[in-house]
Order: sequence, then structure tokens, then C-alpha cells
Amino acid sequence: MTNAIQLPAVIQDGLIIAVTGYVIVFFALLLLYYLFSGLSRVFTWDVKQRLLRRGKLPKIEKDSDLHIPGEVTAAIAMSIYLCRYLHDDESNILTIKKVSKAYSPWSSKIYGLRNFNR
Repeated sequence: MTNAIQLPAVIQDGLIIAVTGYVIVFFALLLLYYLFSGLSRVFTWDVKQRLLRRGKLPKIEKDSDLHIPGEVTAAIAMSIYLCRYLHDDESNILTIKKVSKAYSPWSSKIYGLRNFNR
């Protein structure tokens, strides 16, 4: 009696496993997308409620949005970068010190050569 591998059955099982894996990953990514987009709505709603309580936002309209345009965000990021990371605070003094090392046989080249006695 021989154990013959039935190739179509193996291929069919592998295909089922692969498709199941792809479907699971796709649904997980879809779930993460909706989770993150929902979190941004929750944070925006929280900011609107705080502004309403402080009296800085007269009333909340359904179409009102506290979205900051990309150009403004880029300008703020560039100003922070220019303020913090443009210049280094260095002393501009170069110091060269001669370091004298004690003799060590480990660094001697003569001991690194092989002696061939003929």
C-alpha cells in the first residue's frame, strides 16, 4: 500500500486557507480604518463641546467643522522646525590633544608575523 499525495486535494486546501487568510486581513484593515476615522470624529466632537462650555463657540451647527487646512498645518510645522532645529549651539572651538599610549605587545606588528623556520 502506497501513500500517494492527491495533488488536487492539496491545492484545494491551500487555496481555501489562502483565501480565508486574505479575507481575515482585509476585514481587519477595514475595521481599523473605521476605528481610526471614528476616533477622529470623537476627538473633534470633544473639542467642540469644550469650546461650547467655555463660551468660545456660540453654537454648534451640524455643518460646522473645526478642520485646519493643510497649508496652515504645514506653516505651523515649518515654523516649529525653524525655531528648534535650524541652528546648533556649538562653541566653534577645535581641540586637538595628543594622546600618548603606553607600549603594549598586543599592538606590536612583529608579533603578528609568522615565523617560518626552515
